[in-house]
Amino acid sequence: MSTTPLFQPGANIAMKVPAAAFDATVAFYSETLGFRVESRDASSMVIDFGGKHLWIDRVETIEKSEVWLEVATHDLASALSHLAAKGVERCDEVEALPEGMAAFWIKNPAAAVHLVTETAP
Repeated sequence: MSTTPLFQPGANIAMKVPAAAFDATVAFYSETLGFRVESRDASSMVIDFGGKHLWIDRVETIEKSEVWLEVATHDLASALSHLAAKGVERCDEVEALPEGMAAFWIKNPAAAVHLVTETAP
């Protein structure tokens, strides 16, 4: 008998932003709202979002912003099996993960992307 894996919110939120809106979006969070910038380069910015990391990524191929969330679990294999049994399919084609990263991508019923990562129990 398998147990249901424990899921919890992860530490990362990603906002994929059209290239034309990137600079204004970065200014909104860093200047208008005054959130602390953790890192920034020409195509990405990370800010402290209440103890979470909000990644704002410039994407040339989209027209509307998308928000991607991280979901963490203590047992990635069990989580994959559980999600598959519930009809949730992996969608690793959305973005390449770093080699060796223990994670996979899924989408919720509204097509919002989620990164499922493994944490220590």
